Amino acid sequence: MSLGISKVTQIYKAVLTAFFYMRKNDIYKKIVLGILFVFPLLVYLFFASGKNNFAKLPILTTSIDELPENLIGSTPQLKEHITILGYWGGSLENKKAEALNLNEKIYKRFYQFDDFQFVILVDSSRENQVEELKKDLKEGVGTDLSRWNFVYTTTEEIKTHFKSLKTPFSLDESHSAPFVFIVDKDRNLRGRNDDEDTGTLYGFDARSVAQINKKMIDDVKVILAEYRLALKIYNTQRNK
Repeated sequence: MSLGISKVTQIYKAVLTAFFYMRKNDIYKKIVLGILFVFPLLVYLFFASGKNNFAKLPILTTSIDELPENLIGSTPQLKEHITILGYWGGSLENKKAEALNLNEKIYKRFYQFDDFQFVILVDSSRENQVEELKKDLKEGVGTDLSRWNFVYTTTEEIKTHFKSLKTPFSLDESHSAPFVFIVDKDRNLRGRNDDEDTGTLYGFDARSVAQINKKMIDDVKVILAEYRLALKIYNTQRNK
């Protein structure tokens, strides 16, 4: 949508200012008071009509498995994190383009939000390839990759964890998939249940810049806004 919340707020403030500084003429006051009454309602209807805006991102699968033990380094947790989850298995040769797409379009835009992380499950034999890939991601502006997490594990653990998502997708022979998934702080898979192209959108094809731009960015914004709103409500109630 081209009209944002901040723009709406500016317009509303301008109307209020006009009211307080206008001449003391009853007819003008009635007009402005009418605008002040109707305008918020119109704004609400406008935003309420937007798909996946100011509403919770639907839960598609509840309580997916927690991450398996990381055989190299510490193990990140899905619980209490907003996670972009991927499965690369033993196939990293063709993952550079996917990684760059996600890094440029999603990670750099959102990684500074609290509790946001990327988690990729890979075969424990692929550590050297992952390190080379990290170098590619850092090239140029030197991206902070502290929230790119790679869980090195076995192929069986990768298959088991992927099944817990309960999607129609499958891993290939290398236990890899081109899709990434949004997982909330309660380990629920989030997505769309009214997608115009697929009906139910479980995950996003990291090979497709168009899908990332058109859908994934919007959905990540929605889930981050949901948690920010919940935190704001919690803080308000606690301070009462």
